Amino acid sequence: MTDLPAKGDAITFRKTMTVAEQGFFTGITGNMTKTHVDRAHAKDAGLADMSVFELAAAGLLTTALGRLAGPAWRIGDFSVAFGRAIPVGSSIAATATVTEASSEAIVCDLSIAVEGDEAITGTARMVPLGA
Repeated sequence: MTDLPAKGDAITFRKTMTVAEQGFFTGITGNMTKTHVDRAHAKDAGLADMSVFELAAAGLLTTALGRLAGPAWRIGDFSVAFGRAIPVGSSIAATATVTEASSEAIVCDLSIAVEGDEAITGTARMVPLGA
């Protein structure tokens, strides 16, 4: 087993979610919810633009988790709460922060911020790849 991260260690992965990525996610999931795929409908609903797919945004946290824990670990548990819609074109900062680390599990707090405002929070537990 490689070195464990320490309590308080954190990694932030930053990405701007584009219209093209919305299209890819629609193709993968088949999700055609109008606020995600129809700009006029989203604006009529009071949003600034189409809303980034919630799970696409939360998926950015998996990059932070993987970089923090390393290749010998996988996600065992993952729980997130979505505080608000995120407009397409937003720059997202997905952060995983270690709260506990042992050879059995690495537990992290999760946060996604958009322009400094928290939009998604949660927790994850990484387990050894073979577990």
